Amino acid sequence: MLAQPFFIPAVIFLLISLPLIFGLIPPNRFFGVRTRETFANPEVWYRTNRVAGGAFVVSSLLYLLVAAFFPSNVAGQTDFGRWLVHLLVFAGSLVVSFAFVRSTIRR
Repeated sequence: MLAQPFFIPAVIFLLISLPLIFGLIPPNRFFGVRTRETFANPEVWYRTNRVAGGAFVVSSLLYLLVAAFFPSNVAGQTDFGRWLVHLLVFAGSLVVSFAFVRSTIRR
């Protein structure tokens, strides 16, 4: 599993999302979803970051499932097509997560 191309970034996203989900990160300029709207209202900050954390956890778990059941290397050989599937699942799910978070901020 460690040999999968985006395993480590997926685990990092998963781990850094947990404090956001549990509301452990107060408004700050370094960690979390930082926009004018989230800085203007602590309620918006916590709601948006909780949603972002959840979306990133789902994205990470989706990638880890793909990595487990559709490995990028078979018999020691890396296949570009499989690697591309991994890239699309990892990056695509993150892009969808960002779009979802952006729509949450506007609510």
